[in-house]
Amino acid sequence: MTSKNEASTQIGELAKQLNITTRTIRYYEEIGLMGATERLGGGTRTYNVNDVLRLKFILKLKQLGISLKEIQELSDIFDINAQNFKTITPKLIEILDQHISKVDAKMASLSSLRQDIVEYRVRITDMLASRQQ
Repeated sequence: MTSKNEASTQIGELAKQLNITTRTIRYYEEIGLMGATERLGGGTRTYNVNDVLRLKFILKLKQLGISLKEIQELSDIFDINAQNFKTITPKLIEILDQHISKVDAKMASLSSLRQDIVEYRVRITDMLASRQQ
């Protein structure tokens, strides 16, 4: 519950602040990433500071390429352990390490692809130059 001293934000306001849609927030709630939220009269969703921080964390993980399934694992660990951030840290580090490896592999693949393209371009320009002589 939100105390009277703790500010709460309505879903439309929050979506606008974070440059996302209200549907995205509702979806994250539906799949269990956000935990329970409070409702005002008429069913309007409100979010306290911890809810906002949680949503920002989810959005940051998405930006880093973490899947919703992986975020769900972190969310489950977080909620099971009374929302103690320290409990998700080992799993988060494991997930980030896996993504670093994936990015490294993609970079190596792209570097190889770039080299192949450069070599092919050189062959084509050499071939065209030799035909013009």
